[in-house]
Amino acid sequence: MEKLFTGIANKVAHLSGMPLTFAMCCLIVVVWAVTGPIFGFSDTWQLIINTGTTIITFLMVFLIQNTQNRDGAAIQAKLDELIRVSEGHNHFIGIEHLTETEVEEIRDKCERAAKRHDREIAEMAKKTAAQKRGSKKQAA
Repeated sequence: MEKLFTGIANKVAHLSGMPLTFAMCCLIVVVWAVTGPIFGFSDTWQLIINTGTTIITFLMVFLIQNTQNRDGAAIQAKLDELIRVSEGHNHFIGIEHLTETEVEEIRDKCERAAKRHDREIAEMAKKTAAQKRGSKKQAA
């Protein structure tokens, strides 16, 4: 059942993102609008488009969410593997399961570490430049 649903969700998500699908939907709306005077802009005429769009939107929410959940999980697994095999810190693996506050704390720590690293690099560059200027003066 899960494989069948996944296959359908993937196919529908792929088809719904195609230009031809968008053009067909636009055509349906135009045909509906043009038929308004024919049906006297009746309640039934309005109900057709309202019901159709509501049902399609309702179903698409679940299909697209399923696709995004799987894509997000796959990306996380790939990132986790890259962290695991690199010099990155393994404690970052699985942080997507933490609360928003916990993730924010980790993000803040990473930003502070990056700024600290940038300052250290800038200081080293200044020292290197000063040493080069000093050695040029001595040579002259």
